[in-house]
Amino acid sequence: MEGLLQGKVALITGAGSGVGRAACLLFSEHGAKVAAADINGADAEETAAMVRAAGGACIAIPCDVTDPAAVDAAVGAAAEAFGCLDIMYNNAGITISPVAGKGLRSLVECDPGEMKRVEDVNINGVVYGCQAAIRQFGKQGTGGAIVSTASVAGLMGYGGVLYGATKGAVVQLTRALAIEAADMGIRVNAVCPAGMLTHYAGMDPDSAHRERILEGMGKAHPLGKAIDPRDTAAAALFLCSDLASNITGVNLPVDGGLSAGRKTGG
Repeated sequence: MEGLLQGKVALITGAGSGVGRAACLLFSEHGAKVAAADINGADAEETAAMVRAAGGACIAIPCDVTDPAAVDAAVGAAAEAFGCLDIMYNNAGITISPVAGKGLRSLVECDPGEMKRVEDVNINGVVYGCQAAIRQFGKQGTGGAIVSTASVAGLMGYGGVLYGATKGAVVQLTRALAIEAADMGIRVNAVCPAGMLTHYAGMDPDSAHRERILEGMGKAHPLGKAIDPRDTAAAALFLCSDLASNITGVNLPVDGGLSAGRKTGG
C-alpha cells in the first residue's frame, strides 16, 4: 500500500527536534519529500540525515520563522529542490521559561522581552508560514494543505497565560484562514497537543525532573499518559493527507481526553 503522502512535498518548521523531527520522519515514511527547516541549521541537518538514512528524500533549511523573508526563502528552496510544495506544516514554537523550582511563570512574572519573542515565534511565525505557502500554492494553481501546531492551551485555560494566548491566536487563525483560502483549494487545520514529551516540558533524557513530569502528565490526561511527539505528528499526517480532503478549519486535540473534561470519582 502506498503511503498517505506519496508524491507530496512538505515543508516542516521547527524540524530540528520534538514534533518537527517526528513529523519529518513520519511524513517521509508515508512517501513525502521533506524540507526540514529550523533556526538551528545543524539540528535541521541532523533531522535530514535521519530521514535520508531511513531511505527518504530530505533537505535541511536554516530558517528563523520570525523573519518573513527567511520563511519565503525556505518555501522557495523546498519548491526548487522538489519541484513544488504541497504541504506547509507550521510547527515551530516556543514557550515561556518556567520559574526554577516553582513551575509555570505567572503573567506578571513574564519578562517583556521574552513575551515578545514567544509572540513573534508562535503567532507571527505561523502567519508568515501561511502567507508564504499560500503565495506558492497560488503560483502553482494546485491548492494545498496547511497545518499548524497549536496547543490544547489555545482551547482551554492550561499551560500558562501568555503561551495559551499565543496558541489561541493560532486556533482562531486556523478557523478564519480556512474560510478565506477555501476558494483556492487550500485546506487549513491545526493540531492541539497537551502535555508532551519534548525538551520544552523538561523532558530531556538527563533531566532530574523527568519522572516527576511524566507522572504529572499522566495524571492530567484521562488516558493516563503523556503525549508523544509522534502522536502529534500522526495527527498532522492525517490532516495533510487525502483522507482529510474535506476537512478544513479544524483544531484537532491530541490530548489524551484532557479537553473533553476531567475524570470523576466512582
